[in-house]
Amino acid sequence: MTELSETTRPLLVGPDIVSSPYPIKMKGIVIQGFGRANLSEAATNALCEDVETGIYFGWAQVGNDLSVYPMVMSLGWNPYYKNEKKSAEVHIIHDFLENFYGVELRVIVLGRIRPERDYDSIDALIQDINTDIIVAQKSLERPSYITFKSDSFFMH
Repeated sequence: MTELSETTRPLLVGPDIVSSPYPIKMKGIVIQGFGRANLSEAATNALCEDVETGIYFGWAQVGNDLSVYPMVMSLGWNPYYKNEKKSAEVHIIHDFLENFYGVELRVIVLGRIRPERDYDSIDALIQDINTDIIVAQKSLERPSYITFKSDSFFMH
């Protein structure tokens, strides 16, 4: 278990140019699971074939919204919450006015931030999530990563 996340974590991850196995493009209907928004089990299982569990970053688009937003995704067991099934929980870095359960979510995963961890407290988990958001934003600022924001996979 992790007490508190390291404050010396790198804030930029991955190579300067997106490289294999990325990009990984997936879409699925947002379902409510474990009290949080998750992609369907089928979408999660498909992604788990390509990459190991952990925290990932990339771009996301919700339903008919033409905007594309940065995202952080937890793929795996979410040990703090004692999940019994793997889940793909996408956190879109944007404040939405309402939830979007039942709506299609399109995601392009561009890199891995870190492995999954267990935590001794919710505060330690929140601290790591906040760092993950900063890492995702900084990592997506590079030209090779920005180009995927306008990928044809997203509805424009």
